[in-house]
Amino acid sequence: MLLKKNIPLKYVFGKIKYEMLLVAVYTMVISTLYYRFDLTFIVIPIAVPMVLGTVLSLLLAFRSNQAYDRWWEARSIWGAIVNDSRSLTRQVLSLMDATYQSEELQHFQERFVKRQAAWCYSLGQTLRKTDPVKGLDRLITRRELNHLMKYDNVPAALLLLHGKDLKEALNNGWINQYQQVSIDQTLSRLCDSMGKCERIKNTVFPATYSLYTHFTLIFFILLLPFALIDVLGFMEIPLVIAIASSFLLIEKMGINLQDPFENKPTDTPVTTIARNIEKDLRQMLQEQYEPQEEVLETERRYYVL
Repeated sequence: MLLKKNIPLKYVFGKIKYEMLLVAVYTMVISTLYYRFDLTFIVIPIAVPMVLGTVLSLLLAFRSNQAYDRWWEARSIWGAIVNDSRSLTRQVLSLMDATYQSEELQHFQERFVKRQAAWCYSLGQTLRKTDPVKGLDRLITRRELNHLMKYDNVPAALLLLHGKDLKEALNNGWINQYQQVSIDQTLSRLCDSMGKCERIKNTVFPATYSLYTHFTLIFFILLLPFALIDVLGFMEIPLVIAIASSFLLIEKMGINLQDPFENKPTDTPVTTIARNIEKDLRQMLQEQYEPQEEVLETERRYYVL
């Protein structure tokens, strides 16, 4: 799911509500010590947090850019899956042919196309660590569903069934060797896209970099009240909260974007993309068979007349 507009403030600040509360309490304690107990020696030059803030900004900018690159790569991969799924369906429907359009070939094409839609759903569910065969019973046969239970990697098993069906089509004479190679290349691209998604899923963002950045952010927030108290007085409390919230939100944004397959509001909408793929493939199947029925009806009318 992606939040496009009207993002509620409750959702935004709900990510850092406890951090904001701690910053507010901490800043009020510093202000109380300064004004109530006259501890003026705790003031530090404002240049200290400014230098640290500059370094922190560079670290957060690098982290955000790298996290967004991971998110955008995931979205680009699923864009390629959309294109390859349509191309595979077009090839199966247009290249496979028999001397007479038999029901066996139509059943084969329908099974192949629906299995491709099932592959898209299964890949998304596998990346999100949910049941990879959930909801696939409406797209594939019970026999195929039982066969998938033997595999840990269900999407790979579905591609294997594609390959076996492709060999069957060649043996039945529905396609020639050149057409088999062309369709197999599309299957290879789908396999490559699956591997790229698994690479993003299984490659974690460097923990040391995240830890050092977080420690730098905490140190910056701890120093900020000591630098502003002599200049702003009690007005430093809302200002420190606002500055700290800005940096904390940027850090949270990077954390959310770096994992695009965790079923969060900011992740790649794999379920929606798979649903759109299924809709497109079903429409292509319908267009494949409806014109033939119209031709038959026209021929019947011609012979009646």
